[in-house]
Amino acid sequence: METAFRPVAVENKEKEVIARESVSYWKDAWRRLKTNKVAIVAIFILATIVIMTIIGPSISGHDYKEINSSMINQRPSVEHWFGTDALGRDIFSRVWQGGRISMIIGLTGALIATVVGSIYGSIAAYFGGRVDTIMMRIVEILISLPYLILVILISIILDSRSIGTMLLALTLAGWCGIARLVRGQMLQLKQQEFIMAAEALGVKPWKIIVKHLIPNCLGIIIVAISFDVPGYIFAEAFLSYIGLGIQPPGTSWGALASAAQQTFIFHPYQLFFPALMIGLTMLSFTLLGDGLRDALDPKLRQ
Repeated sequence: METAFRPVAVENKEKEVIARESVSYWKDAWRRLKTNKVAIVAIFILATIVIMTIIGPSISGHDYKEINSSMINQRPSVEHWFGTDALGRDIFSRVWQGGRISMIIGLTGALIATVVGSIYGSIAAYFGGRVDTIMMRIVEILISLPYLILVILISIILDSRSIGTMLLALTLAGWCGIARLVRGQMLQLKQQEFIMAAEALGVKPWKIIVKHLIPNCLGIIIVAISFDVPGYIFAEAFLSYIGLGIQPPGTSWGALASAAQQTFIFHPYQLFFPALMIGLTMLSFTLLGDGLRDALDPKLRQ
């Protein structure tokens, strides 16, 4: 009786050949991120904006604080690429100088909130019980406070409207969302065998949190950062728009939009450029966050 199968001769040399190249988790995530064209375009836009916030104020040949009464409210031209404002200042240099402030607040605020929230959420999840209950009630109280009230109170108490004051106000309760996110992920990881093995070997709790729990949550933490940055940029723009943010002679995208809205009907270009930068930055970070979420999801790994 003939069999439906036949033996295939395999050479000894071929037995040791690896069928597929071994790739790490981060290398595989980068490979999948590169296939997301929208995320790559967002990266290029963000890179361009960051570079321009660094070199932009100096390439136009006009200082962002320089007042020229003979060039008031000039339309975009060869000399002033984005035009001038009501005081004759070059809008091009002011847009990129304001972008520098907005990006610093967005990135620094997201970084501070991520570090504080990750540590806080990890401690609450690892110890659990009464510790977890008390810590989460504190988070719920803080997250229920409107950040606008916090900004006003801190500005009055410290009698300051500097970048540091704004960062303090925005991050005072801004870390609560990440703390809850990290806590939920940690509750799943805490039951894994490698955590039990570390506890059985007598590893100290803080080492387990720092060396085992947090590194295994880096994927969701990175995605959370990419979504938090535009939130801080928009919060800064809103506060500057209503007069609670950066004060003259400093500037930001929100401050530029606030100054331009008074003459928007007659000089719409003064509002268009800072509003465009805010929109592009927020959209790019959001699209990048979507791409990172897909790339870092182990369920989609092939």
